[in-house]
Amino acid sequence: MALKIIDHGSEEYQLMVKLRDDILRKPLGLTFTPEELEKEKENMLIAAFEEEQILGCCMLVEEPPSGIRLRQMAVLNDLQGKGIGRALMNFAENLARDRGFRAVTMHARKNAVGFYEKMGYRVTSEEFTEVNIPHYVMEKKLF
Repeated sequence: MALKIIDHGSEEYQLMVKLRDDILRKPLGLTFTPEELEKEKENMLIAAFEEEQILGCCMLVEEPPSGIRLRQMAVLNDLQGKGIGRALMNFAENLARDRGFRAVTMHARKNAVGFYEKMGYRVTSEEFTEVNIPHYVMEKKLF
């Protein structure tokens, strides 16, 4: 498995958008707008590949003045629980740390809180609704 930063608009990026759409959006009856995808040009786009097949992805979004947020974490359904999400998280955290960030935050879906807690994240908010489902703000300090 190869973990890498991919370029917005590339063929790999198109695979990333399809994976996120299949895993995160379609089950909720949602789709990406061109405006949403255009905004991603500024983000660090991260993906796990096995040869030409995308296995999972996430992105890091800088949030001024000094924050960074993990977004759009997705792993192929039949490969969940096989360490791909953990590898993506470690890669993303190392990128954030290398760029001088001291913490990573996220809006975690309620059903994924347990996974993120195992990765060292803690819930820092009350439950709230985003994309019509329950979420929590979670954070992990990077040392």
